[in-house]
Amino acid sequence: MKINTSRKAGFTLVEIMIVVAIIGLLAAIAIPNFVRARATSQTNACINNLRQIDAAVQQWALENNAAAGAPVTEANVAPYLGRTANAATYATANVICPASGTYAVTFANTPPSCTIALHTL
Repeated sequence: MKINTSRKAGFTLVEIMIVVAIIGLLAAIAIPNFVRARATSQTNACINNLRQIDAAVQQWALENNAAAGAPVTEANVAPYLGRTANAATYATANVICPASGTYAVTFANTPPSCTIALHTL
């Protein structure tokens, strides 16, 4: 004898709501951590760029016997960063801050700076 059951296979609304709630909770935990990790990595990359620019300024000053307070232009530093000084964009325009800041090089004894507040050498 065969017993007929009229049960349909599938998920109930409560089960689907529980799964969606769990996924939402996991996303609420993961997204802020992702944003924080991205900001930290951008800061670290910018600081490393500033170190590279500072090393290029120091190398330029040493090779050209520049005084400690000598003004430095981006064109002076460009060859030491592997760029050509007569290119349309100079050195610090090719070394880009990942957080869309801009770099400024002023004097040989002053470290380069970024326009983003927390990006300091």
